[in-house]
Amino acid sequence: MEEEKPKKNNNIVKRTIMVDNRENVPEERNFEEEKIRMMIVSGVLTVVMLAIIVFTLPFTVLSFDGLVVYATVLALILFLFSLLFRYASILILAYLFITKYTVEEFDDYFPFISIMMPAYNEGVTLRDSLESLVELDYPNYEVIIINDGSKDNTAEVGESMVGYQQGKYNKIKVSMITKPNGGKAKALNAGIRHSKSDFVLCVDGDAMLSEQSLKLGARHFVDPAVGAVAGNVKVLNRGQILTDLQALEYIEGLNLARSAQGITRMVNIIPGPIGFFRKKAISDGGFYTSDTFAEDADMTLKILASGWKINYEPNAISYTEAPLKLMQLLKQRYRWTRGIIQAIRKHKEHLINPTLNFNNSLVLWAMAFESLAWPAMNILGNIFFIAVGLLNGMTSLIVFWWFGITILDLLAAIYCIAVEKEELRLIPYALVYRLFFVLVIDVTKAMATIEEFLGIEMNWGKLERTGLQAKK
Repeated sequence: MEEEKPKKNNNIVKRTIMVDNRENVPEERNFEEEKIRMMIVSGVLTVVMLAIIVFTLPFTVLSFDGLVVYATVLALILFLFSLLFRYASILILAYLFITKYTVEEFDDYFPFISIMMPAYNEGVTLRDSLESLVELDYPNYEVIIINDGSKDNTAEVGESMVGYQQGKYNKIKVSMITKPNGGKAKALNAGIRHSKSDFVLCVDGDAMLSEQSLKLGARHFVDPAVGAVAGNVKVLNRGQILTDLQALEYIEGLNLARSAQGITRMVNIIPGPIGFFRKKAISDGGFYTSDTFAEDADMTLKILASGWKINYEPNAISYTEAPLKLMQLLKQRYRWTRGIIQAIRKHKEHLINPTLNFNNSLVLWAMAFESLAWPAMNILGNIFFIAVGLLNGMTSLIVFWWFGITILDLLAAIYCIAVEKEELRLIPYALVYRLFFVLVIDVTKAMATIEEFLGIEMNWGKLERTGLQAKK
């Protein structure tokens, strides 16, 4: 429900909007049919597991020493197989996506798009972000700022830009909604409900987009099955060891995974700094909600559950500020991890019942593995190899193990940097990327996972911007 009270003052229109943040009522489900399908699936899996046990039982050696040896060997094989399978599958799928993307021809499509920019205490970066948005290479769009009860000069900076700004082709309308602080999800809902466009682009308050972003993202909506498009996020403030490592992480760890997911059109997280949406898909998902710390992941899962496809556009780029200090980085990843776990738990019915939506179940299992299982496996795997090597006098094996992992990361970094035409100077960081940087991040993820399941209270937190856009 919207209630608008326009007040004209020097061409500035102020609006008071009451937001109905309830989710759409889900469709009625046939629980009896679901139970039958679940019983069939469970029965088949049970028979398969029993057959494996019966077949392997005669070959089992039931001595304690033998059990320890077999358990150790099995753990090593499973960890190595998981590591290689993960690397190989992501790289192969990403290669298929980039190959398809390179040869695929897209039709031009220029629907009217509303850019949503929720802003809370973004006064330092807001003007530079807005100036970059009105210079995009796209003929048909508007910018809506949602001031979410900021306590700094965000309102003043935003009001100075409200009106019609000269764009690349014509005048671009910039408007601003000011509302009491309620969080990013409610701010986005306010802007989306206010917009009259069928398509929206959601960005962060420090957004710096590449000129072609709108044009490249919008063309995917020619396909009526596409409900959203994930963009490519890159680190803006490079030049320090920590931010350069994050730049490599975004290229190799995040964008490579999105490329792999792009071939199946099932991207599992649309990034907050740049996400294109068909408004109908957002409506089908029940709009954004504030019951997780990862509203982007939650919204993505709801769109997938509604039957929509989600594409990836690697050349629609948003540059964002990365944390400059280690504690800021760990707090950010702590919040991301807890938010993703909350989103997975919220959609757990799809996790345990693949008959509801098999594609969504596949996405959730992949997210659960990456968020819960893989960090723990990485930590325990390193501890295990170090312990076995030291206790058995095989320290040379530790060196070979680390060397093998480093070679894999180095090859992945070379591939990703070549594909994205990135800075070659980032490649040497691959030598310490997995063994130190990722390990520290995984420890943080493990701690966040434990505290989430223990129900320890957490505050939202916010990365303080430094306004590096203006210095570029």
